[in-house]
Amino acid sequence: MKNPYETLGVKQEATDHEIKLAFKKLAKKYHPDLHPDDKDAEARFKDVSTAYDVLKNKEKRRRFDAGEIDATGAETPHHNYYRDYAGPNSPGSHAGQDGFASNEELEEFLARAFGSTHGAGHANIKSQGQDVSYSLQVPFMEAAKGAVRTLQLPDGKTLKVKIPEGAADRQTLRLKAQGMPGYGGGPPGDAYIELHVESDAYLVRKDDDVHLEVPVTLKEAVLGASIEVPTISGAVTLKVPRGSNTGTRLRLKGKGLRNRKTGERGHQLVTLKVVLPIGEEKELSAFLESWQPSQAQNPRKEMML
Repeated sequence: MKNPYETLGVKQEATDHEIKLAFKKLAKKYHPDLHPDDKDAEARFKDVSTAYDVLKNKEKRRRFDAGEIDATGAETPHHNYYRDYAGPNSPGSHAGQDGFASNEELEEFLARAFGSTHGAGHANIKSQGQDVSYSLQVPFMEAAKGAVRTLQLPDGKTLKVKIPEGAADRQTLRLKAQGMPGYGGGPPGDAYIELHVESDAYLVRKDDDVHLEVPVTLKEAVLGASIEVPTISGAVTLKVPRGSNTGTRLRLKGKGLRNRKTGERGHQLVTLKVVLPIGEEKELSAFLESWQPSQAQNPRKEMML
């Protein structure tokens, strides 16, 4: 596998921010959801994800730079041991250099240190598997109400991802033990799923509240009316007060998103937008031509100051 810096197209001295930006750009470009049945894109996405897993973690990045782990995050294989290069009485032996009387004494020390019963050459070193990161596109309504999505992985496997109610854009979910296998019998790593919540055609989220702009007819605005409006829990009836105007804001209590910490719901704020009839309305035109308001009004007065 390529050097992770080369895979992400960054220099070795790149900042964490530069590495994150490079990963997001490539992950979006090669994501399997955007390239169904494209094996090359899947392989590229997998390489990009693995490279980011190494470089986003400061300790893993340090170990890679030091040659302690490879580009996949796995321990770098040890080469032949010191006894293959120097005899037990040689002044150049590792035991002598490290302050031990003999190689056997050094092996015994390492065996005790690592808990091995087979000598230092077979030390029972365990380490947790590396974490993996993925991104998942989520429709607005699924993020608002909660859902279960299936994430297709680059290797063909799938993960069931539970989207919590009220999930936010760029929120990261942790799936414990769903990462890469551990080393030497160690536990597997975790999977981190970054949610990318899609926009809705009408509903807009702001914190725990939902905002909606609703067009109303001139008659509904002047005389008042009961109209149906969409919410994340389905259509509800909203009462438009008499004499409403464009910009009038009404509140639907408890029709917003559930706060993940408090469990309480926000509200839905509905802003009215008065629209004129389509086509010519002769009676309305005739009425307005003869109509004299009881109070003179200039809605542009403040603009002229």
